[in-house]
Amino acid sequence: MSQPDMQPERPPEGPPRAEGEDAQGRDRGDLAGRAFPLGDWGEPAERLDELYQWAETGALHVIDWYLADRVAKRRTARILRAGAAVGVSAGALLPLLGVSGALDRGAEYGYLALLLAAVCMGCDRFFGVTAGWMRDVAAAQAVQRRLEALQFDWASESVREVLGPTEGTAAEAAERCLTVLRRFHEDLAELVRSETSDWMMQFRTGPVPTGSQAAPVPWGPPRQEAAPDRTGRIVLPPGTRPNMPRQRPPEPPR
Repeated sequence: MSQPDMQPERPPEGPPRAEGEDAQGRDRGDLAGRAFPLGDWGEPAERLDELYQWAETGALHVIDWYLADRVAKRRTARILRAGAAVGVSAGALLPLLGVSGALDRGAEYGYLALLLAAVCMGCDRFFGVTAGWMRDVAAAQAVQRRLEALQFDWASESVREVLGPTEGTAAEAAERCLTVLRRFHEDLAELVRSETSDWMMQFRTGPVPTGSQAAPVPWGPPRQEAAPDRTGRIVLPPGTRPNMPRQRPPEPPR
């Protein structure tokens, strides 16, 4: 199957975006699911091109969402950290002015300045402003790197069909392209899930449980079940011990 048309062209730059819209002119909103595009597979190349554009548009929306979410957090984090720096500096300077006699009640004002610095740092820590800013930047960069990998993988599949020799049938070529898109979609969902789980961990109270005390989560790995081998015997997972049945003690002679 020839795929010279599978590499989509970049959409032209449109008019300036309105506030609250992403790069595709949609309302940012939340990272909700999107409907899978349905179409006719009579033209496989056009259909694969449509699926690629759907996957790329979704990734660009995720990147734009994280970059837009970081703006308010970055501004708030800088204000809080600047307030903390000013409070610490004033808390160290005002008592010196009070000792030298240049300022009355300098020590009391110094305590107030230190209290202001502590409040700023506490708000930053409690609301996770700086941490959220860093998470948004890291998530956007991770999605961008994965999108670039998809673009190169898609170009490689296109070049393989054009400059070949063609490997396999047209159905196998289409299946390879669908595998690339599905793997990208799964990796993108895993990146968003990982960032969301990190955000949820900040709101846990008390020590984080470890080991067997950790509560199961819906996205955790499946539990290993004992399965019979070829001979029909039950094979236990590694690290487990078999439970021996209790034997009834012998009865005393009558």
